[in-house]
Amino acid sequence: MKLLKIVFLLSVLFGCKTKETPKETQPAKKPNILFLAIDDLRPEIGAYGSEIAITPNLDKLASHGLLFNRAYCQEPICSPSRASLMTGSRPETINVIENFTYFREANPDIVTIPQHFIKYGYETVHTGKIFHKPSWADNEKSWSRKPANNKMTIKKSRTPGGYALPENQEFSKKSTAEVIAKYGKNAPRNGLGKGPAFEKADVEDTFYEDGYNAELAIVTMKDMLAKNPNKPFFLGMGMKKPHLNWLAPKKYWDLYDPSKIKLATQTEAPENGATMGLHPSFELRARYGIPKKGPINDEMARTLKHAYLACVSYIDAQIGKMIDALDEAGVRDNTIIIVWSDHGWHLGDMGIWGKATNYEIGTRVPLMIWTPNMPATTRGKKSDALVELVDIYPTLCELAGIELPNHLEGQSFAPLLDSPDKIWKSAAFSQFPTPALREWAANPLSQGMRETYFGPLIEEVEGKIKTQLKNKWDRDLFENRLMGYSMRTEYYRMIVWKDYTKPESKPLFIELYDHKNDPTETVNIADKNPELVAKLLKQFNKGWKGNKAVLN
Repeated sequence: MKLLKIVFLLSVLFGCKTKETPKETQPAKKPNILFLAIDDLRPEIGAYGSEIAITPNLDKLASHGLLFNRAYCQEPICSPSRASLMTGSRPETINVIENFTYFREANPDIVTIPQHFIKYGYETVHTGKIFHKPSWADNEKSWSRKPANNKMTIKKSRTPGGYALPENQEFSKKSTAEVIAKYGKNAPRNGLGKGPAFEKADVEDTFYEDGYNAELAIVTMKDMLAKNPNKPFFLGMGMKKPHLNWLAPKKYWDLYDPSKIKLATQTEAPENGATMGLHPSFELRARYGIPKKGPINDEMARTLKHAYLACVSYIDAQIGKMIDALDEAGVRDNTIIIVWSDHGWHLGDMGIWGKATNYEIGTRVPLMIWTPNMPATTRGKKSDALVELVDIYPTLCELAGIELPNHLEGQSFAPLLDSPDKIWKSAAFSQFPTPALREWAANPLSQGMRETYFGPLIEEVEGKIKTQLKNKWDRDLFENRLMGYSMRTEYYRMIVWKDYTKPESKPLFIELYDHKNDPTETVNIADKNPELVAKLLKQFNKGWKGNKAVLN
């Protein structure tokens, strides 16, 4: 009897204990973010239909993720595009429309993507180019830790101009010395005095900065996982190429047969297009050995495109290494991978070389995303929905299950991961101030630029603008206040040229391109279609808010 009482009491005690401390379910760990940024890459990727680009790693990612066919930057130049993307706000909202304004100085309290993720428990870190330059990396607010430089076993190369070949290092020093002697010590700041535009050297991937930074990103990821295995990470890996200068290991050059590299077929400006809409390829011409005026001949054009393609394959390989490391670490099944470029690039298209135009070739960018829980029916799909780089911020927040800040000016495209063909935005918006009369950093022309070998080029384009615009010509307006606003709809691109300090003023000039019948924008049809222009102007005046996707 006594034994039965003891058993009964024990069962009651253990029963009560079970009810008081039920087994708790651990909350799911938030997804890691692998944030892969590429500089100056137009959609010259196999997955985008390039007939020549060798990009097996990006192609593989696209084949298992979602690729956006019609993604657009907010301004086709580095700093404004990246500042817009990273803050989720448009260039004029944050007052960054050229490369010399630091977004943090102009917006002390704005919250960037990684900064917002820190608030929700993320470890954030980056290697390479995410913001425009190292001194503007926003290290204090955007990143919770530094890369694991102390774990690197590879020494970082520090050579003049980043060149591997001694002769190119000498050319770089010579070019800089020449422009300083002729134009003063500020000439290098204005982009003059550059070394050769390209180099192929028989070196390891890690000799050049992108290979080194990819290795650093891998080492840093391993360090984070070792120290904080249960903490989600936001890892930004920025690839500087294919930005000029086009420096890539020889093995990537050897992937291509020069005789099979096709040159741009549309080498003229658009018929009836804005004379201020194209520039004289300032950025390329500043390089040693590039003609300072006149056309780039076919032989050089083929070499330059070869160099660009070699760099594309080079950064593709680095991205492949990073994704492989993610797999090997066993964290791929809880990581979102997103790849983007900051703007497009003309490779002789419309007769110019460089970024910084409001046309399709300057504003359209590669954008792809892979998530662990993406529907099988979506994997490998391509979406024709109009999306913008400013949409990345809200998208990552939604996918990570964290709140959206109030200042965002984009729209999450997360719903497209379930329905890539869903009816979406009716327009995407980009902008760039007078390409013809701005330096390639988008700042107004300095007196120094006029005194250099660029002077005759500037005078030539000024003459064309005066001929086209006649009594509308005003030097102060065209050099300092004229903005080209581009609206891309399903079938059209309209570019509205107006004084950005007077938003309500009438346009000085309008360009309209029919993408259904003229996808390379060869003819401006605005003058012949006044009713269509009027209709599209109404849509344009609604701005980004009035062209958002309507969610059911």
